[in-house]
Amino acid sequence: MLSAEEKAVAMHPFDEMYPVAAAPDAEAVPTRAHYQRYAQWLAGQSAEHMRARREEAEVIFRRVGITFAVYGESDDGDDTERLIPFDLIPRIIPAAEWALLERGLVQRVSALNHFIHDVYHGQEILRAGVVPSEQVLNNSQYRAVMQGLTLPNQVYAHIAGIDLVRAGNAQGGGDYYVLEDNLRVPSGVSYMLENRKMMMRLFPDLFREHQVAPVAHYPDLLLETLRTSCPRKTADPTVVVLTPGMYNSAYFEHAFLAQQMGIELVEGQDLFVKDEFVYMRTTRGPQRVDVIYRRVDDDFLDPEVFRPDSTLGCAGLMAACRAGNVGICNGVGTGVADDKSIYPYVPKMIEFYLGEKPILNNVPTFMCRDPDDLGHVLAHLEELVVKEVHGAGGYGMLVGPAATRAEVERFRAALRAAPDNYIAQPTLSLSSCPTYVDSGIAPRHIDLRPFVLSGTEVRMVPGGLTRVALKEGSLVVNSSQGGGTKDTWVLEDDSK
Repeated sequence: MLSAEEKAVAMHPFDEMYPVAAAPDAEAVPTRAHYQRYAQWLAGQSAEHMRARREEAEVIFRRVGITFAVYGESDDGDDTERLIPFDLIPRIIPAAEWALLERGLVQRVSALNHFIHDVYHGQEILRAGVVPSEQVLNNSQYRAVMQGLTLPNQVYAHIAGIDLVRAGNAQGGGDYYVLEDNLRVPSGVSYMLENRKMMMRLFPDLFREHQVAPVAHYPDLLLETLRTSCPRKTADPTVVVLTPGMYNSAYFEHAFLAQQMGIELVEGQDLFVKDEFVYMRTTRGPQRVDVIYRRVDDDFLDPEVFRPDSTLGCAGLMAACRAGNVGICNGVGTGVADDKSIYPYVPKMIEFYLGEKPILNNVPTFMCRDPDDLGHVLAHLEELVVKEVHGAGGYGMLVGPAATRAEVERFRAALRAAPDNYIAQPTLSLSSCPTYVDSGIAPRHIDLRPFVLSGTEVRMVPGGLTRVALKEGSLVVNSSQGGGTKDTWVLEDDSK
């Protein structure tokens, strides 16, 4: 039988820095091997010094304009601009651990691209009964206009943001799980890059003492990836970033990436289609566009095919795409593979297309459209996380253990009315990482979003964006729900 102390350790979530649970005022707390050098440095920093660095970071971020929009959140109902809180304590990942994650990410994204190509071509996985046909062909993200259209390198999800969480306890260790696949217009990479620049500015001595793998070359890799999606053979394809405009919550990122890649940032009104070719209006006259890195959802891309009232896209864009005259990244219709109702089948996709066992695990998932699963979910709502299959940004979900009785009952009614719209998962004990909060340094739950680029090969920079739930006990890391971010360090050499 476990002692009281052993039970406390077993219940404590896996912490990235500390191998055991410890009281905040403990004098000698052991740290994990890859954190030891950083922990020694941190112990030598005064509270005043770290507070000053936090304030400096906030001033710089605000000056640069690193904000995101939160719609309808101000007191008068207007949209607001907020800084995403930045935490000074990095999340550190050992080289060997990252190597395993990288293999798993390459495997998963490769299978997802196989799946999307198959869905819009032979549909072999549907005919084999591995994925139910109705889940794909009746999916709101399935785009019939893409049927039979082969994209360069058979890649549809050129940029994927795969959300990873680590679950477990301090005693048993923590295993990584894929929480969801973001394949439509994944965001957040600008914060990954700016977080690193900030840390190097504030604490240059840390980077002299640690061999941290670089991430600054991400824009170069992104541009190379986009260029490989050009449907015509040309040594110098014209690539643009298509943004919905300055009022979009991720506009900073759109402008930042265009600037970093040295390409034009355009809105729908800056483009036009003539004879199934896409052109950009410039002061020197029309210029042909070969590749569009679109940050506009499918529904708003082309009013001739999707929403006729959209002013965010460009009429005729899909005709140009189908004629092979422009590449669109990510491909139209990729959302069929990142829908939460499709997520449970990704391990089977890996086995079907690659003949391999999944390296990264899914979170066990109940599909509420199944009567047996629905019955279990309704009976255990207070213990589960329930999500809308098309939900994003932390909205449209129930975290059972943290919900009020009224919230639970509201979701119970919604599940009974439209069970197909929901999945449910166990409430994982997400790993934590020491984080600066108002009361000092305290553990807060985190996740990790690596950005995976697929062109002629699958590549990524080491690490990704670590998001942190700043509210004590919260498991929701999304910036729109009060979350912040950390710099993510992947060590190049575990022995140093």
